[in-house]
Amino acid sequence: MINSSLSCRCKEIILGSLLGDGSLRIQKGYKHARFSFRHSLKYKDYFYWKVEQLKEISGEKSVFLQSDKNGCGKDKLRYQSLALPSLTELYNLTHKRNILRVRRKWLNQLSPLSLCIWWLDDGSLVSDCRQGVFCTDNFAYEELLTIVRYFRKVWNIRVRIGRVAKQGKRSGQYRLWIRSTEELKKFLRIILPHVQVQSMLYKVLILYNDPNLQERWISEVCEKTGFQRNILEDCVNERKQKLRFYTKLRTSP
Repeated sequence: MINSSLSCRCKEIILGSLLGDGSLRIQKGYKHARFSFRHSLKYKDYFYWKVEQLKEISGEKSVFLQSDKNGCGKDKLRYQSLALPSLTELYNLTHKRNILRVRRKWLNQLSPLSLCIWWLDDGSLVSDCRQGVFCTDNFAYEELLTIVRYFRKVWNIRVRIGRVAKQGKRSGQYRLWIRSTEELKKFLRIILPHVQVQSMLYKVLILYNDPNLQERWISEVCEKTGFQRNILEDCVNERKQKLRFYTKLRTSP
């Protein structure tokens, strides 16, 4: 276990985010590492919630708008911490030769909060919201094997590796899949108590055609997150409407 001046909560968020949208870098001319991440304006509530959790490593100008230089209307909110010795300790734990390396010795330090951050950053419900996938395109296959073993040993969750594409440039990229709805529910139950941003609820709401099964999952999410039932019901209905809309588009002549 790393001996750091960072609070446990801050460290857990950073470690989870390194698997998702976050990064640790030692910039040229600096001795110590900075932590950074960015999100589109669509996810501003989640962005600012994370910023609030990271006050202990933040400066007065840690948040800024990163303009889209290509004119595509995709401006992003960016966070960058202070350069700190405690972040350098985390950098040394998670990097080798200045490259992020997924290794068991730091995966073992992930908490349910860490997994929640990773999921909200790069996880998605797919297959009519009854399976899950982590976008791990930039990780080596051997690193994904390490994560698969970690999930099985530590959390008793079966995660599988699948190619992004069968042919072409992306055939050498892989993603982590939770193919079983029951395995997905096991994972979501771990992270649900840490989901505190309403706009991100869609990432934990499994959809069912059976009204009884749907009500059971809404009740469970309500109990574990603390969000009111009507909020969850509205989110479920909105997601179902969107899925029906896209299904119609796919099947239209």
